[in-house]
Amino acid sequence: MIELDGLTRRYGRVTAVDDLTLTVRPGVVTGFLGPNGAGKSTTLRMLLGLTAPSSGTAVIGGVRFRGLPRGLRHAGALLDAGDVHGGRSARAHLAALARSNGIGYRRVDEVLGQVGLGDAAARRVGGFSLGMRQRLGIAAALLGDPPVLLFDEPFNGLDPEGVRWVRELFRRLAAEGRTVFVSSHLMGEVEHCADRLVVIGRGRLIAEESLEEFAGRAGRAEVVVRTPGSTMLATALADAGASVRPDSGGALAVTGLSAERIAELALGLRIPLHQLTTRTASLEEAFVALTAADVEYAARETR
Repeated sequence: MIELDGLTRRYGRVTAVDDLTLTVRPGVVTGFLGPNGAGKSTTLRMLLGLTAPSSGTAVIGGVRFRGLPRGLRHAGALLDAGDVHGGRSARAHLAALARSNGIGYRRVDEVLGQVGLGDAAARRVGGFSLGMRQRLGIAAALLGDPPVLLFDEPFNGLDPEGVRWVRELFRRLAAEGRTVFVSSHLMGEVEHCADRLVVIGRGRLIAEESLEEFAGRAGRAEVVVRTPGSTMLATALADAGASVRPDSGGALAVTGLSAERIAELALGLRIPLHQLTTRTASLEEAFVALTAADVEYAARETR
């Protein structure tokens, strides 16, 4: 489990992380989101003892990471896939990490095979593609078989097969009871693998909740209705207090009434329905709506 209590980091007059208090629990994949400059990477670095907090605490399993003599047995992390000596082979890189953390060498080949780099174990990392470096970084995070895992932008450089593999890996690790904390700017990938979200903006906590709860905060759900009797049904829905607007393909987008109530009204008027589905905001729509005031580098339209 990861716990932050009043975590703050200042650089002169700039506050990168501002009184951040939250808990990341085991057994689920937790997505860590925020606009550029929100403080996500700084938060992860403070968790791993790479950056000292100005105030507050960040602990993993109740202990500061820097106080753990064999840290990879307690928490594994991928922060920067490029932070590897290019002259070393993949096996040599992991062997050095294993030796410094009291991990047997047999584990090195196990994780290389697990991430799909078994055949590239003897190759120098300098010749790896970005996707291969990402896989090597994930292998390093898994090396100590830790209960807590942190990943910063793990989908970068991966092909579609690699993205699917990473998603499935995160879900499997969480199902094993591990704490999985994933920071990414790729909303679609987070939406496909995360169960809960932590969202920050300008270093402050915006949301800490399930993915469904976060999406629901962006606005009310709409019911999409497609029918040959759209004009008659739209009138009936408006009379019943619903808000009705045209949607793509001649459908109606309805708010203020449930799908069940719409079906009852249509049945009473003998209006056939070809589609009746509930649509909630996507993760990207919810994210944009709820972090708009916290975007530090917003582009402006030019004329």
